[in-house]
Amino acid sequence: MSRKSKPRRKLTVMVVPEGGRETRSFEVSYRALRGLVAIAALVALGLTVMAGSWWYLAARAARVSELQREVEVMTRDRDRVQALVQRLELIEEQYESIRRLFASADPDAPSDAWLPPAASASARAGGVARTEDGPTPPTVWPLTERGFVTQGLHEDIEGAHPGLDIAVASDSYIRASGGGTVVDVGEDVVYGRYVVIDHGQGYATLYGHASLNLVSLGQTVREREVIALSGSTGRSTGPHLHFEILVDGEPVDPLTMVEQPT
Repeated sequence: MSRKSKPRRKLTVMVVPEGGRETRSFEVSYRALRGLVAIAALVALGLTVMAGSWWYLAARAARVSELQREVEVMTRDRDRVQALVQRLELIEEQYESIRRLFASADPDAPSDAWLPPAASASARAGGVARTEDGPTPPTVWPLTERGFVTQGLHEDIEGAHPGLDIAVASDSYIRASGGGTVVDVGEDVVYGRYVVIDHGQGYATLYGHASLNLVSLGQTVREREVIALSGSTGRSTGPHLHFEILVDGEPVDPLTMVEQPT
């Protein structure tokens, strides 16, 4: 005996127009309805995936822009660091030059300076010890060390610098550039402790910014005699010697008469 097929279940949808008399009805099988629901779910899922992808891509794009800004900042920082490294290397080179300049000399090496003998009893009583050498033109470097010339004659903006500034360690020997007589010695606000020597024939020399003067007014000194110790007194930014040569009262470039040691 054959088995009768089970009738398919259907869903009837009735459409009633507003103000109309006729109605329309549509029959949809449950199988077709399930298919439509599945399609709608797939479409919704696809839209959701697309929206999520768009949000992800938008977030990534924003992150890329942020990373680009960070790269620009890092690039600027790298350039600044490179500039600082170059500046540091330059400073280290300058420091090394100054360190070599101020390094202590070999204590066993002979000194290129003349130290006067001990004063006699009459000198201690108030007299002035004198040497046999007479006045000589200033032709000797005024230090027992090479030093470092930081400023020359008329090199500043106003053109009023009358001599050499020679950087040297504090308490270095300052020596007479030539034989002569001390015609001025003292201290003022510009040169600090200073000594002026008359060498005759119109020549005179000035030594400024000393930490200690070792000669007195009217004293006769010989060439290379130690007359003071270097310092930073007066208008000074660091230990150095200010050295002037004057001819008939007018300053001349000292490097035209004395030669800096090598």
